[in-house]
Amino acid sequence: MRASNDQIRKGLGLRIRDLRTQQGFSQRTFCLMIEMDRTYLIAVEHGRRNIAVDNLTKIARGLNVSLSDLFAGVDDPVSPADEEHEPA
Repeated sequence: MRASNDQIRKGLGLRIRDLRTQQGFSQRTFCLMIEMDRTYLIAVEHGRRNIAVDNLTKIARGLNVSLSDLFAGVDDPVSPADEEHEPA
């Protein structure tokens, strides 16, 4: 089954958060480094923003990954285990 846009946004947000934390960046530090508002990044990481290509590029460069690496596995449907990352 093809992932919905909402699932893709949530999957991308989880991917960004996973890459960021794997590299040891807090949200605050990462946002200062890439010159992005922290509340915007939080919304992206929670799948609540339909992010522009310019901002995706900024995030990918900050994480030192290609755009294709940033999207790796994102089109897979979000599993129930991934939903646990969502705030109540």
